[in-house]
Amino acid sequence: MSVLRTAGLLLALLVLMPQLAAAQAPAAGADDPDRDFNRSQPDFVVVNLPTTLRVPKFKSAFRVTHRFGRPLGDGDFASLAEDLFGLDSGANIGLEYRFGLMRGLQVGIHRTNNRTIEFFTQYSLLQEANHGFGLGVLASIDGTNNFRDSYTPALGVVISKELGRYGAVYAEPLWVNNSNPLPTELVDDNDTFMVGLGARLRIRPTVNLVGEFIPRTGNNPGVNHGTFGIEKVAGGHTFQLNFSNGFGTTMGQLARGGTAGDDWYLGFNISRKFF
Repeated sequence: MSVLRTAGLLLALLVLMPQLAAAQAPAAGADDPDRDFNRSQPDFVVVNLPTTLRVPKFKSAFRVTHRFGRPLGDGDFASLAEDLFGLDSGANIGLEYRFGLMRGLQVGIHRTNNRTIEFFTQYSLLQEANHGFGLGVLASIDGTNNFRDSYTPALGVVISKELGRYGAVYAEPLWVNNSNPLPTELVDDNDTFMVGLGARLRIRPTVNLVGEFIPRTGNNPGVNHGTFGIEKVAGGHTFQLNFSNGFGTTMGQLARGGTAGDDWYLGFNISRKFF
């Protein structure tokens, strides 16, 4: 009987040990609050503009941007449907990787298929939990022809205000140098000052509406860049369907504006956190 009793106790311990361990284990991300999921800021960008979400130290994230080349207003509906609403046209594609170099500091690289490469960094100065709003400083530089020609540096700040658990709004004053790809001796104004305005609003537990508008002064060809879309958050993934009046995804490209006020292009972003 004692053998049976001992076996029963061992069996009970084997069953209960995983539950006891789970009960005593710290909550996910308790050792590093940067790893906690933020419902108001689930991603490091709105559509193109950065958020104040921090990349945890020694963690990383990857993003794919995709903008189809056919305007949705080009041709009649039958022609557009035959082209699968632009999906059969060429596309502007970007690949991005970012890394948490230290607490609050992230660095990254973004390359588009027109051979533009952007290096960027962002440092978090203030956080929402402690100050009621988020504040970060950012710097970037992109270069055409695989970073061999026409360098365009940018400096700015990112200010965020979370709307409880229902999203966040952003204001991002940015200065972009050499935004005109022509040589400086041929142009009078080679700088752009822009204010990125963005918002993310949660309409379902894992569904958000997103939008951006970027008014500019100085060198401001084209039209002010605008984007809106809808996204689904699933674990460490974010799947976003968006509509833009331009193809820009780097700071230099955004400073050059959209193509036309009545041209809108279908696109998407896919991002993945590795933590």
